[in-house]
Amino acid sequence: MSSSAADVRQRVTKALRGRAEGIADRWVRLQLDRAEHADGIDERGLRGEADALLAALFAGLGTSLPVAEVVVSHAELNRAVIELSLLRARAGATPTTTSLAILSLKEALLEAVQHSTADAGDLFAAVLLVNELLDAAGALSFATYVEGREEIIRRQSRQLLEVSTPVIRLWHQVLAVPLIGVLDSARAQVVMENLLQSIADHEARVAIIDITGVSTVDTAVARHLMHTVRAVRLMGADCVISGIRPRIAQTIAHLGIDLSGILTRASLADALSEAMRITAGAGPGATNAPAAR
Repeated sequence: MSSSAADVRQRVTKALRGRAEGIADRWVRLQLDRAEHADGIDERGLRGEADALLAALFAGLGTSLPVAEVVVSHAELNRAVIELSLLRARAGATPTTTSLAILSLKEALLEAVQHSTADAGDLFAAVLLVNELLDAAGALSFATYVEGREEIIRRQSRQLLEVSTPVIRLWHQVLAVPLIGVLDSARAQVVMENLLQSIADHEARVAIIDITGVSTVDTAVARHLMHTVRAVRLMGADCVISGIRPRIAQTIAHLGIDLSGILTRASLADALSEAMRITAGAGPGATNAPAAR
């Protein structure tokens, strides 16, 4: 970086610092007027956000880092931009709104530069500096927002899976998992984790997996069920699969899926009766039970 560019940067930073309060006020006002913020963030919150980000921005400009690298490499500024983006992502703001908020900050900074720089050459250099700096901040803000929203979506999806696969205590030492809909790999993993944890929590001896609400059973679904059964047995409990209707039994037979080593019953009521016999000490009704009866 040439000495003239360094001088311009130093003068611009000094001028902006001197106008920090006005810049913060202007940025907040622009966001409020254009609705470039999340509904959950009020004027006071925006002002605190503005003060923190501007302080970090001026600190970053005061370093020897190239302008293009300040946002990424200056820890305080990088953290301030990321926190702004994550806050808005969690509050439900759109990515467009978040990006426009950064552009509003650019507008406020450019206005301050215009009012504090008389020389045309210095003004041009200052405008380039602000554009380069805020463009980098906008790119980081957008990327952070997208990552934040994806994390929220992943967490919500996990919560929905857990809600859709409840583990129910039917009887003393007897648990049941009623499955409805499609059993894919992600859901099967949640079923297994929740069931195994519930077995440990309730000291259960029998776990019933009811598939009455499962529309289709293919090789993948059968594989998921067998993995779960093996895991339940490793916990020292017996596992009963119920709800195998005639059509599903035919499908399993046609696919050549071997469930001979798994205790199965046609209905949840039959499975519960079997579970009560097991917990009473009679043991499983059959080691190789039929797929349905």
